[in-house]
Amino acid sequence: MPQARDKQAEPKPVSGVICFEEGDFHSLSDGLCRDPQYNDRRLLARRRLAALGKEVVRRAKGEVALDSRTSLHNPNQFNGMAVRRLWTYICRAKPEKRRLKGVLGSDLGKDLDAAFRNAYLCLAIEPDALEVSLRIHPDGWYDGQNLLRRLEAEGRAKLLELLNSLPGFQLRMHDWKGDWRCGSLTPESLEEFLSYYKPGEHRFAVEHRLPAPPGARGMALEEATVEAMVAECLRLLPLYRYAAWSEESDFLFAS
Repeated sequence: MPQARDKQAEPKPVSGVICFEEGDFHSLSDGLCRDPQYNDRRLLARRRLAALGKEVVRRAKGEVALDSRTSLHNPNQFNGMAVRRLWTYICRAKPEKRRLKGVLGSDLGKDLDAAFRNAYLCLAIEPDALEVSLRIHPDGWYDGQNLLRRLEAEGRAKLLELLNSLPGFQLRMHDWKGDWRCGSLTPESLEEFLSYYKPGEHRFAVEHRLPAPPGARGMALEEATVEAMVAECLRLLPLYRYAAWSEESDFLFAS
């Protein structure tokens, strides 16, 4: 379930060398995800993700203006009183949000205030995995519709090229089990995916997951892994720029 804006201040990112630890995963497990005694441990994981998000924003600065914030680390009504996943949202920066609100008007533009209603890059940790992804939430209607309108105007070839430049990632729709592997997509398989995808109903995602099951988390705890996550996130920038509604990719109100 998407999480509303935390009323508390965004936590300060950790400094220095960043590595995930066993406790970061353990605090999200079924036995502990509802336990407020593990809030401090989850806060530490959240601060690690905050640092990674800031690093992606910094490295992407010459290509696209982005901002980042993190999900809640404490059990709350917005996460069903259980923290099974922590992530950092990396989405359009405030000036771009203001510009788009000017197009939509103040009432409709309020939707862009919530990070999950914008197309966003994501770095996440779960009890048994790490994830790097680009996501358009079902409530991210403007970006999802912009993507479909661009495809109507320009065809599928460019999107197919961008997706196939991302081997290791998987194209996903909501929680469907379809096998759409980036790097080996065909025009027919992409057409199959798009024939089902509906903004406002389905989540659009391009994700790379690193399994980190209990007892076999060695690679996930290495410094090189977080650096690889940042690098993988930056690989998604061309796709983000293609799909997200912006001055550069403005197809939302195309006739």
